[in-house]
Amino acid sequence: MKFKNIVAATLMLGLSTAALAQSIGKPEDQIRWRQSAYHTMAWNMGRIKANIEGTYNKDQVVQAANMIQAIANSGMGVLFQPGTDKGKGWKETRVKAELFSDKEGVGKVAKPYMEAANEMARVAASGDLAAIKTQFGKLGETCKGCHDKFRKED
Repeated sequence: MKFKNIVAATLMLGLSTAALAQSIGKPEDQIRWRQSAYHTMAWNMGRIKANIEGTYNKDQVVQAANMIQAIANSGMGVLFQPGTDKGKGWKETRVKAELFSDKEGVGKVAKPYMEAANEMARVAASGDLAAIKTQFGKLGETCKGCHDKFRKED
């Protein structure tokens, strides 16, 4: 009886691992998906910036902030599997190899970024332009923190 349970558990673990690997995709898929997410975040950062420096439209800022928040909380870290520090998605990846070995350092930049993204969405919903400008600056600093530590320059 115990042997059957062990076999069943082993089979389920194998299927789960295979399903996870398939859902994560090949290394080039992982690189392409995360590049797409970062480009989408950059576009939305640009939307916020255009609104706080030009004609302010609360709805556009809220939409952009919500998109950034969604991506920040999407669990995208799973797309940084071993072997994806090199290779091409839409273009060559710029992630530094240190990202894969410095888990503590990643946590030190990822957590503040997620907190800043969540706060950006909250502040954007308030419509308080001064607070939005302040939080946008804080969010940008958290982006820069990760870029400085874990992204290669062009």
